[in-house]
Amino acid sequence: MRARWVWIGALLLYAVFSLWYNNWRAPLSPAEIDHYLELMSSRSESSPERIATVRAFLEADDGGEFLMLNLMRLTPDPITMPGAAAPQSAEEVMEGYTGYLLPAIVARGGHPAFLGQAAAGYVEDWGVEPNPGWSSGAVVRYRSRRDMMEDATDPAFEPAHAFKLAAMPNTLAFPLSPAFVVVGPRIWVALLLALIAALAHLGLQARRS
Repeated sequence: MRARWVWIGALLLYAVFSLWYNNWRAPLSPAEIDHYLELMSSRSESSPERIATVRAFLEADDGGEFLMLNLMRLTPDPITMPGAAAPQSAEEVMEGYTGYLLPAIVARGGHPAFLGQAAAGYVEDWGVEPNPGWSSGAVVRYRSRRDMMEDATDPAFEPAHAFKLAAMPNTLAFPLSPAFVVVGPRIWVALLLALIAALAHLGLQARRS
């Protein structure tokens, strides 16, 4: 009987994970899109071209997850932020941005899927602008386009954005629709819970015997 509850508990934990990790809401409505873009337009860095691109992305919402590919070039020079006691490196300044953004993304079911430092310049390129000296790249998984816009238009984002602008003179980001994921959290969380439940099951059987 106890062994049965072990497996029931594992299933309930996976259900909680699924409620957090998967998007259970419908795609964005036209009213929601207009609302988010109105908030986004109030910011100085939002050009008409950027607004048009984001609108097209939101209007094509299928309600599913997506990945955001980011290329970043951090400034090599020390940065003195307003109120700071001494100059800091770009990496230290960026913590003022990621320290807000990452918890907000994780709270809405997102997470970094890949992080890496640049190992060389372009190995192959044509029809694009010269490499500005990208220093790193990252892929972030978002649960939905609504979650991305909730993060991007959160008023608390404004102070944190100043750290990003100071530390990163060049960046490029565009969304990807995941076509194939080898082993994602849906699989390894299920396997981990199954392993824990199996070990607990065996432990209960050993105690009985």
